[in-house]
Amino acid sequence: MNPLKQLAGQTAIYGLSSIVARIINFFFVPLYTRMLTTGNYGLASELLAYIALLQVVLTFGMETGFFRFASKDKTRAGVIFSTALMSLGATSLSFLLLIILFSGQLSAFAGHPVNYIIYSALILAIDCFTAILFAELRFKNKAFNFALFRSIKILSEVSFNLLLFLYLPKYFVSHPTSFLLHFIPATPDYGYILLAILLSCIVSLLLFVPRLLKMSFIFSKQQFRELLIYSLPLMIAGLPGVANDFISRIFFRFFAPANIPWQDQLGIFNANVKLAVFMVLFVQMFRYAAEPFFFASSAREDMKKVYADVMKYFVAFCVLIFLGIAMYPELFALLLGKSFRIGIGVLPIMLIANILLGIVFNLSMWYKLSGKTRYALTITLLGLGINLVINIIFMPVYGYMAAAWGYLFSYLAMVIFSYYLSRKYYPIPYDWKTIILYFVTGISIYLLSVLAAPSWLGARIGLNTLYIVAFVVFVMKRENIDIHRLTNMLKRT
Repeated sequence: MNPLKQLAGQTAIYGLSSIVARIINFFFVPLYTRMLTTGNYGLASELLAYIALLQVVLTFGMETGFFRFASKDKTRAGVIFSTALMSLGATSLSFLLLIILFSGQLSAFAGHPVNYIIYSALILAIDCFTAILFAELRFKNKAFNFALFRSIKILSEVSFNLLLFLYLPKYFVSHPTSFLLHFIPATPDYGYILLAILLSCIVSLLLFVPRLLKMSFIFSKQQFRELLIYSLPLMIAGLPGVANDFISRIFFRFFAPANIPWQDQLGIFNANVKLAVFMVLFVQMFRYAAEPFFFASSAREDMKKVYADVMKYFVAFCVLIFLGIAMYPELFALLLGKSFRIGIGVLPIMLIANILLGIVFNLSMWYKLSGKTRYALTITLLGLGINLVINIIFMPVYGYMAAAWGYLFSYLAMVIFSYYLSRKYYPIPYDWKTIILYFVTGISIYLLSVLAAPSWLGARIGLNTLYIVAFVVFVMKRENIDIHRLTNMLKRT
């Protein structure tokens, strides 16, 4: 089989499971924001942010290390896998026991119930342990098994959410002494979210039991040292990127305005950020498709022009998605519970921030193709530093709006610095005049729709739709795209 076709096919399978997980996670937002208070949802967001950050630390970059050494010496792949699995199992178990031991003190400090802290630790420990098991499936090119196991985990999380939120409260009314009340309260709170995730993690772990029962557990000290020496720098390099994505959620506790509970601020912010999911999904799908394409086309004579064209069309389509969401805030706000809708103002900011993040990915190809990957950490650290400064200075005054602007300026700085370095080391003739024109046109249309909005909702929706159509026509005219020819091509497909 053609290796590029195989890569593309597996990319689609691996990417699909991740995308489906994001979509399903989004569709639970209406449920969570109607059954939980803003503060409750904020507390869940804080714990999930810690889980995301600590997962990078506790996996030690072992997945990539396993791929590297197992690919170099396939005869020792079993020993390498066993060593990586046992080391992650030991660190995950040690971490879990440590959290359980100090759960009382952590509960008193953070204000989370003891069992919710333990649930979070269990989620983290199981996810870190199964990460290397999923990595083995990828190494063995078992893309179908990988997607199947991920899908089962996702569907089980869906089922547990529905069971916990929609059935259990009614069950507790007729069974007020149920033993389940030792684990969660009768009235839904953020523990229901954590427990649903934990139960799905347990299901995921159980799927690997047959594999664990068959394997030979061999621990190689030499292999462990090699894995650690190779993987630790990757973990350190990856941490700023994840920190940049989640650090603001953690900062709400310490820097949110004193006049409003930080839990409420975080809950409102996180719920409205979820509404940008369609932009996030497009950028993610683009990344899965574009990276193998970029590497595969690197030998073409006109490759730099191809990269430049991809960037231009990517931005144009992102601006279209931005308009398609930001121009209808009243409709998208209906997805949230009433108490969360006050934060809808963060949505256009986060949409633009995600466009910039997509541009950062496009620009990242210069250091990936030129081999100067050491600059990736520098670029990410710059973005993280700006995000930290904006949150620390402005969050005490502007709350969740400062968090949104922190992301936007963080990614904007990464775009500017990455482009500056690319011109120096690997110049690509991006059509910045057109890219900026599409960007400015889109934002101008959005501002016009806000400043000159009719009072009647129906008129606003109709007028905004005409604005979007005008943008599409403008891009197609500028790019010399024949609308009639394109329509005929679509009819024939």
